[in-house]
Amino acid sequence: MRLAILADIHGNLPALEAVLVELERLQPDAVVLDGDLINGVPFSCEVIDLVRKQDWTVIRGNHEFYYLDFGTERALPGADNSSRWGQLHWLVDRITPAQGAYLALLPDEITVYNPGAQPLRIAHGVPGRNRVGFHRGQSDAAIAAELGPVRERTLVSAHTHVQIDRQVRRSGETQDAPFSDPHAATEIHSRALAIDQQWHLINPGSVGLPLDGRPVAQFALLESVPDAVEPGGWQVTHLTAPYDRRPALDAFRTSGMLEAGGPISEMFYWEVVTARAEIIPFFRWSLANGLNPDGDDMHDCFARYVAASGRREYVHSVDPLYHRVA
Repeated sequence: MRLAILADIHGNLPALEAVLVELERLQPDAVVLDGDLINGVPFSCEVIDLVRKQDWTVIRGNHEFYYLDFGTERALPGADNSSRWGQLHWLVDRITPAQGAYLALLPDEITVYNPGAQPLRIAHGVPGRNRVGFHRGQSDAAIAAELGPVRERTLVSAHTHVQIDRQVRRSGETQDAPFSDPHAATEIHSRALAIDQQWHLINPGSVGLPLDGRPVAQFALLESVPDAVEPGGWQVTHLTAPYDRRPALDAFRTSGMLEAGGPISEMFYWEVVTARAEIIPFFRWSLANGLNPDGDDMHDCFARYVAASGRREYVHSVDPLYHRVA
């Protein structure tokens, strides 16, 4: 079985269209979209409509929940603050009831049971927590602490917008505590996993907002193989699809999202340009300097950050809308 995995489109329609061309060439047996269709680049509604036309399995990510939870008791604290969450407000005003209903019915995770292959667990973060993400520099121990409840040997996780292909192992000592039922095979299996566990962790990267410095659409192709070839039974090939970023960047202004979303929308724009994390460094700088963008005035915090970092000038210097980029 050859399974294409996409994730983190974030409303970037031109990037998704480039991946569709590659999928037509590759002809995988199935496609799974691992969350975050929306929010980031101004084409969320168009992305939803295009995805709905495909015969894909689609999973919700945390950005779907930002939309679905908005205006309810489940909403993130301060979500009514347009200075901080103006981009989400802009999005809520544009997604149609039919598009919202589609997002509401998506699953949060799936397990693929392919005949003759080991089960494959797919979640946007980890099962039950869609905002948990993994990074290349994390230790095995830190990753294993999050993967402990996952019984499948292979987990596909997204959320961090970087491609990962990593075998993670956690070993422990045998425990002498008796089983509550010595004949319960599932309990024996669970105890064995707690003693010696190994996972194959895969992240396909981001279609619409990669954060590893490569401004291309990213995805992955998984193939079921014998365990001797790849522990866990799934071999991954990370893929990319170049695309013209200029229509996506131009849409930030022409759609009105840049004006409505303020600093958050501008930093999403920066991420399309640089393919680097821009929002997280801003929050870290603010907190390190005694500012709280979630509680203080977002525009004031951002103005100080721009003045101190020179980031706006740098992004403009490499923006393909204004400069020829190799």
